[in-house]
Amino acid sequence: MAVFSQSEKYSAAMQTNITELNTVMQKGNFTELANNFVRIGDAEKTQWLPYYYAAYATVSSTYMEKDKSKIDGIADKAEQLIIKAETLAGSENSETCVIKSMIASAHMMVDPQNRWQQYGEISGENIAKAKKLDATNPRPVYLEAQGKFYTPEAFGGGKSVAKPIFEKALAMFDGFKPASSIAPTWGKSATEYFIAQCN
Repeated sequence: MAVFSQSEKYSAAMQTNITELNTVMQKGNFTELANNFVRIGDAEKTQWLPYYYAAYATVSSTYMEKDKSKIDGIADKAEQLIIKAETLAGSENSETCVIKSMIASAHMMVDPQNRWQQYGEISGENIAKAKKLDATNPRPVYLEAQGKFYTPEAFGGGKSVAKPIFEKALAMFDGFKPASSIAPTWGKSATEYFIAQCN
C-alpha cells in the first residue's frame, strides 16, 4: 500500500508541474519548474521523467534569455540533467534525443554563423535518432520544421519549406498516444503557432 501511495503522490506531483509547463512561456518560471522536477527526481531516485522535464524546462529558458553570454551555461545544465535522465532510463530514447537536439540548437543560437556546422550537425543527428527510435513521436518532426523556419531561404530553409513539415507534425500530434499520463505531450500548440506564422 505504501508503494502505491508513493507512486500516486509521484504522479500527482508530476502532473501539477507538467500542467505548469504549458504556461511557462508566458510566466517565465523556467528555473522554478526545473527545480521542482529535480526535487521530485531526487525524492524518487529511480524515475527518469523528472530529470527529462527539468532538462526541457532548462533548455526552453534559453529561448527567452536575452543575454547570450548566459546561454551556454544554461544549455550545459540542461545537458547534465538529460544525461541523468538517460542513465535512469537505461538508454537514450526518442524523447531524450529531442532534448539533446534542443540543447545543441541552444548552443548554436549563441553564434549561429560560427557554430552552425558543429551544433547544427549534432542537433540534426539527434532529430534523426529521435525519429528512428519512435516513428510516431511528433516532437522531432516539430523541431525539424522549427529548424527550417529559422534557416534562411538561401540555405534551404524558410516558411514555405517549414510549413508542410509543421503540418505533418500537427497531424502526428493528433494521432499521438503518450505512454502514460505523465509522458511527454508538449509541442502541439507551438506547432499551431508556427503554422499560423507561415501563412
